[in-house]
Amino acid sequence: MKPAPFEYHRPASLAETFDLLDRYGDEGRLLAGGQSLVPTLNMRLVTPRAVIDINRLPGLGEIRAQGEGLVIGALVRQEALERSALVAARAPLIAAAVRHVGHAAIRARGTLGGSLALADPAAELPACAVALGATIRAGSRGGTRDVAAGDFFRGIYTTALRPGEVITEVAVPGAAGWRWEFDELARRHGDFALAGLAAGVRLDGRAVAEARLVFFGVGTRPVRARAAEAALTGRAAAADVPAAARALDGDLDPPGDIHGSPALRRHLARVLLARVVRRLAGEAP
Repeated sequence: MKPAPFEYHRPASLAETFDLLDRYGDEGRLLAGGQSLVPTLNMRLVTPRAVIDINRLPGLGEIRAQGEGLVIGALVRQEALERSALVAARAPLIAAAVRHVGHAAIRARGTLGGSLALADPAAELPACAVALGATIRAGSRGGTRDVAAGDFFRGIYTTALRPGEVITEVAVPGAAGWRWEFDELARRHGDFALAGLAAGVRLDGRAVAEARLVFFGVGTRPVRARAAEAALTGRAAAADVPAAARALDGDLDPPGDIHGSPALRRHLARVLLARVVRRLAGEAP
């Protein structure tokens, strides 16, 4: 299929981008990697009056150190995240997760900002942003606004972005003393996850001093499993996996669809929890 006719614009600056967003409002769509937008255009699921191609905007494609953490530009390709030594050293959770995003051709074009702005509940990078306590920076004509990743995702394809705003970069804080692991279960590699988990623990000896467990594919947005985190905290991590798995019943209310029932997704979430926590505790490869 072919898309419905639309106007194409390629702004050279953020100021020009804001002008175009003001002009077209809800009838304009931003094009970054295009891995989600182009298929929906071709299937005529969306029929915007204008497509605003932001790929040439300067300064949004960089990865740089900030303190002990990172700042990642919104237009950084997923392939660049996968290959970056700086990301591997300072945000290993992202480096591990991005390998699960689609296939190499998709990662070559897909961007960090595009994935976050789309807010697909089965996507890997939004869950990582929440687990890492990242800050998402949105630019507009009025300036820059910081939004905590935990507050950014509101539901299926719904975020805290306001009209006229564009994600410009993501700040990932340093996490000295934390261990991170990522895993997901899908029917085939590259498919959307039936369930996934981005997780980290800070250990005090063998006991968990603090835990973050963020599931995806099991709700309308990334789900932080706070009851399961509490079940792990203060105890040896692997020893309390059964208690944490039972606590997931209060944390997760997964939907059912043609790919899997709620019961299946709960089961897969427990499987992931056991795998990931044991790796974090150093008891599994």
